[in-house]
Order: sequence, then structure tokens, then C-alpha cells
Amino acid sequence: MEEKVMAKKETFSAINMVMMALFAAITCVLAPLAVPIGPVPISLTNLVIYISLYVLGWKRGTITYIVYLLIGLVGLPVFSGFEGGIGKFAGPTGGYLVGFILMSVICGIFIERWHEVSPVHVTLNMLGMILGTVAAYAFGTAWFCLSTGTGVVAALSLCVFPFIIGDLIKMGIAVSVGPVIGKQMKRLGGN
Repeated sequence: MEEKVMAKKETFSAINMVMMALFAAITCVLAPLAVPIGPVPISLTNLVIYISLYVLGWKRGTITYIVYLLIGLVGLPVFSGFEGGIGKFAGPTGGYLVGFILMSVICGIFIERWHEVSPVHVTLNMLGMILGTVAAYAFGTAWFCLSTGTGVVAALSLCVFPFIIGDLIKMGIAVSVGPVIGKQMKRLGGN
């Protein structure tokens, strides 16, 4: 019984809470720096999420992203293009913001389960990131289609296909630096 209580206290230790706040702040700073290429801009949001999952694990990483969403939902300009508020969240591209929650959970489970640095684990981490990103794409695209009346093929052409190569590059960056940062944080007493 005492071990379970100790484990719960460690889940949200001071260092973990500081790291969660830090990653929420990093997301707030980097997500608005977007390149508008159409209805969905290129942003660094998913890169920050991928790396946060290596450092925080899937539960704390997902909570951190939800905190970021709540900050934007109340109106602070932390979404792409320095926008915030319910309008951006509920608009045509809001499904991608919500879809990143799914992405965080799916990617994070793979990263947490296969966290060793080996070719097999790196491959499984990439697979998890791809599956999570596909889930975010699917949710966001469905939302976009419903809110704009756009057909699926047209929505994919606007909202998914232009991002695939960039997202694969972000995954490669995360697989390269995420384990290193995560290992350093464990040495500091986090995660």
C-alpha cells in the first residue's frame, strides 16, 4: 500500500511539474510561429509534442498538451498565426488541435513502451508517431470536411498531403533528440 502511495507522489514530482510547465510554455511559444500554406499552416506543435513524450511520458505529455489547448481556448494567442479563443478551436482546423490529443496518446504509448535506443525501438517509435499522426490527420480532416462541406479528397489535398514530408522530418528529429533529452531528465530526477 505504501509503495502505491509513493508511486503516485512520484508521478507528479516537482521536477515533473516544472517540466510539464516548461513544455506547455515551449508549445505556447513555438506553435504560433506558423507558415501559412493554406487552411492548415505548418507549425512546430507536433514536434514539441513528440519530444515532450520522450521527456514526460504519454500521460504527462498529453496533460501538458491539453494545458496548452486550454490556454489557447481562453483566448491567449498561442495557436498558429498568433490566434486564440473558441473561434479558432471550433473552426475548420480545430479538429487538428483536438486530434493532437489522440496523437499524443498513441505516440506516447509507443515511446514509453519501447524507450531503449536500438534500431528496433527507434523503428517502433517511428511507427507509433506515424500511427498517432495518422489518427490526428483523420480526426482533423473529418472535422474540416464537416465544418466546410469540402470533400475528403480535396480536404486531404489541402490539409494532409502537403504536411507528410515535413511531419516525417519532425519525427526523425524527435527520434534523434528525444531519447537524449529524456535520459538527461531521468538523471535530474524527472519522469
